Amino acid sequence: MNTKNNYTIQKQLVSMIFSFFLLSFLLSCLSSPQFAIEKEEKKLSRLICMKGLLEPRELSHFFMQENPHADAQKVWALANFYVKEAQDEGINSDIAFVQMCLETGFLRFGGLVSEDMNNFCGLGAISREEPGLRFPSMEIGVRAHIQHLQAYACTRDLQKELVDPRYKWVQPRGKSPSIYGLAGTWASDQAYGEKLDALLERLESFLLTNCCSKKIFFF
Repeated sequence: MNTKNNYTIQKQLVSMIFSFFLLSFLLSCLSSPQFAIEKEEKKLSRLICMKGLLEPRELSHFFMQENPHADAQKVWALANFYVKEAQDEGINSDIAFVQMCLETGFLRFGGLVSEDMNNFCGLGAISREEPGLRFPSMEIGVRAHIQHLQAYACTRDLQKELVDPRYKWVQPRGKSPSIYGLAGTWASDQAYGEKLDALLERLESFLLTNCCSKKIFFF
């Protein structure tokens, strides 16, 4: 009887010691300078003509939190296209990605543009008679979006062959260096910049919640 009681006490003691060390580790992680730096680095810029901070993995998981019914493999592919195409043209991929989320309703669509058009930013969408441009693939659709943003935010030349038919209509070039300049220009909605800002804030909040959770990401 005493032997059984001793075993139970020892088992409880081991469990308590393990819990104590686990809690101590988590608290040290949260209070460490590295953790503080990581949180600070995830403050996302609202400037368009600069490099984005986030990886496809982070963008994908933010998206899936907002629309868990989306095709995860398609979202993963899109996130990779956005990061690569934006990097090639010196455009902020974080902004381009959340603009895609805004324009497509997190790929729910439902407006003039349909999913099969590979048009992720409403390019040329004016009316039922002119529902928007079509692109042959997701990659080219993303490239056209990045090029259109580049026309709005930058004055330098494109690095890749032009695929955006409306690129030449953006005048003057570089007129919207930040998301706020897209209101009333890219979109007639005067609150367009604030809507993009709100999405970036949601993305920042997601990152703060999950910044120590890389192991739970499956992409």
